[in-house]
Amino acid sequence: MSIAGQVIRCKAAVAWEAGKPLFVKEIEVAPPQKNEVRVKIHFTSLCHTDVYFWEAKGQNPLFPRILGHEAGGVVESVGKGVIDVQPGDHVLPIFTGECKECPHCLSEASNMCDLLRINTERGGMLHDGHTRFSKDGKPIYHFLGTSTFSKYTVVHVGQVAKINPEAPLDKVCVLSCEMSTGFGATVNVAKPKKGGFVAVFGLGAVGLAAAEGARVCEASRIIGIDLNPNRSEEDRFILIDIYIKHSKIAKKFGCTEFVNLKDHNKPVQELIAEMTGGGVDCSIECTGSTQAMVSAFECVHDGWGVAVLVGVPSRDDSFKTHPIHFLNERTLRGTFFGNYKPRSDIPGVVEKYMKKELELDKFITHSVPLLDINKAFEYMLRGEGLRCMIRMDASGTTWINSTTLFYLPFTPYVE
Repeated sequence: MSIAGQVIRCKAAVAWEAGKPLFVKEIEVAPPQKNEVRVKIHFTSLCHTDVYFWEAKGQNPLFPRILGHEAGGVVESVGKGVIDVQPGDHVLPIFTGECKECPHCLSEASNMCDLLRINTERGGMLHDGHTRFSKDGKPIYHFLGTSTFSKYTVVHVGQVAKINPEAPLDKVCVLSCEMSTGFGATVNVAKPKKGGFVAVFGLGAVGLAAAEGARVCEASRIIGIDLNPNRSEEDRFILIDIYIKHSKIAKKFGCTEFVNLKDHNKPVQELIAEMTGGGVDCSIECTGSTQAMVSAFECVHDGWGVAVLVGVPSRDDSFKTHPIHFLNERTLRGTFFGNYKPRSDIPGVVEKYMKKELELDKFITHSVPLLDINKAFEYMLRGEGLRCMIRMDASGTTWINSTTLFYLPFTPYVE
């Protein structure tokens, strides 16, 4: 029996207050309104951004709220005016959108949609400002327009990418945020040439996705840079074992070399210039640290080097570099979501995975059922692994992919 047009009752993991464990409760999900889609979420994963807003650091707290923005699902029903997708379509909800009508969407150079650009403070839907979630008649707020920690969610049609129904949702869902952000920063913005030298600052999920992009572009040297000089000896040993010794994991993620700042007493840009005979062809900064941004820019080769900023700094941060670096023909660029247009471009990235041109499985280090979603937060807060897949069946066991499991520092990353 069709449930289109009706209120759905389903399980969701709700953040009732900042920093407190999520509660998996039955909630009500209203039908989609004009230009909206109701999606049954099959798999979702936890991103640093979810943790950052769950902790409510440096922002206006908005609770209760359903977090989550990396997911894969199937369209259950559509609202008035929706023609691009229909019930049964496989989709990736995405934290930013593409209205296909504004100047940014009509420009080949931009993906910064005027209508659906990321908004972290909006708790309702664009159509009427109201939430589609409730519990016992009380509203529960949306997050980034996606709220994928619910078995059913309502999303603006401009924020869903229709994908190949044969694509495994438990793998390609990571393309709705971190993987596309890092991978796209390399392949779409930095654009290293075959045989080129690339430096990646910050080796979390986004940084390793950037390294994967450099691998796909066939860069000959991919230098991973650790920005935490206070890392414990145990963690330092693990990373050296991964990157310096060129283990199977290092090859999987693309890095050919590893630089730990604790081992050197000179600026990293000077060190990289010495290692590469003048600097790398491209650098990708994935931490949000302004110090790293300066280093990433100043470590690229004069004449043609391109530095790409991915990490988001704190609100009041700024940095200084000498204008001579620009006059010497170094280029500094920023990127948002890897310069991908969500609806137009992400289906093609999914096809790269289907053709085995892009590796995703190695980024998924854990899997838990919805009922154990708080374990995913624990893993991330401990800096353990990369991505934890959350199965919306709300049952089952925890799974750990030991072949790619390692520890990284927890540095909040906000797209």
